[in-house]
Amino acid sequence: MRSKSNIFSTILLMIAFTLNSVTFAFTSPEEGMFTPDQISQLNLKKKGLKIKPIDIYNPNGISLADTIMRVNIASGGFGTGEFVSANGLILTNHHVGFDALVANSTPEKDYAKNGYKADSVANELPAKGYTLLLTKRVENVTDKILTGTANLSGEELNKAIEKNTKDLEGQEKAKNSNSTIRVQSLNSGYFYYLYETQEIKDVRVVYAPPQNIGFFGGDPDNFEWTRHTGDFTFLRAYTAPDGSFAEYSPNNVPFKPKKHLTISLDGLKTNDFVFVLGYPGGTTRYRESQSIDYSQNVNFLFIGDYLKTWSNALVKVGETDEEKRIKLQDQIFSLNNSVKVYEGNVAAINRADFVNQRKAQEAKFAEWVKADPKREAKYGKVLANLSRISDGYYSSSARDRVLRTFPNPGSTPVFKQIYDVIQAVNFGKKLGDDKAGQEKRTEIEEAFKEREPSVEYEIIKFFLRKADELPNGQKFDALETIFRGLKGKERRDAEAELAKSIAENPDFSSPENIVKLYDMSIDQLKDKYKKVVDLVISLSESRAEINVLSARFNSEIDNLRLLYQQGMAEMKGVEPYPDANASLRFSYGEVKGYNPREAVTYTPFTTLKGTIDKDTGIFPFDVPNKLKELQKSKDFGRYGVGDSVPVNFLATTDIIGGNSGSPILNGDGEQVGIVFDGNYEGLGNDIFFNPDYGRTIAVDIRYVLFVTEKFGDAGWILNEMTIKGKAKSANAG
Repeated sequence: MRSKSNIFSTILLMIAFTLNSVTFAFTSPEEGMFTPDQISQLNLKKKGLKIKPIDIYNPNGISLADTIMRVNIASGGFGTGEFVSANGLILTNHHVGFDALVANSTPEKDYAKNGYKADSVANELPAKGYTLLLTKRVENVTDKILTGTANLSGEELNKAIEKNTKDLEGQEKAKNSNSTIRVQSLNSGYFYYLYETQEIKDVRVVYAPPQNIGFFGGDPDNFEWTRHTGDFTFLRAYTAPDGSFAEYSPNNVPFKPKKHLTISLDGLKTNDFVFVLGYPGGTTRYRESQSIDYSQNVNFLFIGDYLKTWSNALVKVGETDEEKRIKLQDQIFSLNNSVKVYEGNVAAINRADFVNQRKAQEAKFAEWVKADPKREAKYGKVLANLSRISDGYYSSSARDRVLRTFPNPGSTPVFKQIYDVIQAVNFGKKLGDDKAGQEKRTEIEEAFKEREPSVEYEIIKFFLRKADELPNGQKFDALETIFRGLKGKERRDAEAELAKSIAENPDFSSPENIVKLYDMSIDQLKDKYKKVVDLVISLSESRAEINVLSARFNSEIDNLRLLYQQGMAEMKGVEPYPDANASLRFSYGEVKGYNPREAVTYTPFTTLKGTIDKDTGIFPFDVPNKLKELQKSKDFGRYGVGDSVPVNFLATTDIIGGNSGSPILNGDGEQVGIVFDGNYEGLGNDIFFNPDYGRTIAVDIRYVLFVTEKFGDAGWILNEMTIKGKAKSANAG
């Protein structure tokens, strides 16, 4: 469940809402990724919480929140981790730490496949490029940011908010010089939150199981139940000897956290209360129906196809080059993970008929507004204005979605440089020897370092085909001219030839050759590469038009979305929880199975016996022989329950990408599991939460410790952890 970076952001707002003495009421009582300051306002004791809310988050003292961190991955994305010892030991997911294993692997030492075990602290493996974000404080500062803005609008409002934000950040930085202070707008300005954070820059791998445990079931089982995956890895945080947050050095020492989690071996049973602390990436649960419709019918479908094409092209590269296969496997996993997310999002929105659900809410809202003159004055034009600007913005949405993504520096890095050259030359610009010119030369060199021509070829073909599939009225004129009269196989062949003329052209095969293009005139470029130049110039012009359209849309949408959210909340009589934004959040629920379809019931626990039942001897269902032997001999140590070892379980906690690696804790605040996935039927949860289908999939903490000690012979790691209790009954999971 690795989170992806969010592309879109917005600004603007109007009115403040305080969170003193408010009521949270949702479709399900377990819906919500709550900010830490909201925890005390939830009726958690009745649900089964045995500790006090201040034990979970205490801005003026030590609490469970001090054990949680965001794990920033070297190649992009992030997950969650938690301190599980006083010596900086961290537990997170195998797929969160996988990038570090890949980066350190060679054909001779394939840590990604075979796992890694440090026999001592001295042998821990540097996770280069990884960092850890620790949250010291989270504060709702909406009132402070909106001070003096009650009668302002437009640019005056923006300037006042900007000034208040800078002033508050400056004041807080003066008081907390060792921290990073950031104030962020949430929900189009419904909330403003201040975050005080610190960053650890030296992270190392302690123990990771082999891939046939950490990624058992692979893509076929991804987002599916039942699961039998040991998706965990132990890392360690390091600082300089003086405690400062320094880059990697062999002289650094393990970090000493304020607090670490206690591990419970007592297990869980159905309906037990549990909660999660972590860093969910991003949600948009309060959007208007037009935005949801676009996500379902345009955006998610396109992105899923695009990422699938990219992944398949990378797989082909690895089939003929073992070194590249090892190097690319993390990227392939990440892409495949995202493909399934986008496909599942579309399926979930369709299943719930959620666009029509939201339209029905809007119809009810319209009637509610009309019933009161004051509400009419405030909210009367919101829905009409949302329709007006959405009709204009989304009228070319299919075309704009394709053109906005092409070229892409990730999947088509060299074509992106060719695009930049033709744009520059077309406007009479040369590549100088100044700072900007040197930076561009460096960028060109970087584009070739990881570039695979065959991948670029497949991606360009994909975009050309997608342009051909655009609906009438949204066609891309440049390509309709280039491929005039061609249909079916003839057009596919012509598209392949154009893609080849870009991806496999010797003139574009090195940084030096790209730099030379800057010395040519636009007429010279047209003489040699007419179709490519015509394509790029038209792309450039179309993307400029799209940018104007987007700017016009963004200039209005935030204020309308703010009023829309305010009105909906007022109608329902609730205070919304903020959309997730990769900051520290709390969610709660219970251990519970579900019914994915008619006549099918999923129970919430799996065991090592079920893992072995799936064994085929072929990846990703190849159970290690030692695991089979441990099950056969019932050599479970203190981790067995009945005739096996618990492996995975389900809970109703509200999570999303970014929560990967989050601890699941029992009512006593003890760790009983580690989040690693959601279920396929529960996808779409960035847009809505479905209590009937949405489930968190977690690794039982007993399986984590069993694999580490009994399979991995790394029991020394457990010696520094605080472990209590023992599994007692055969039905405990």
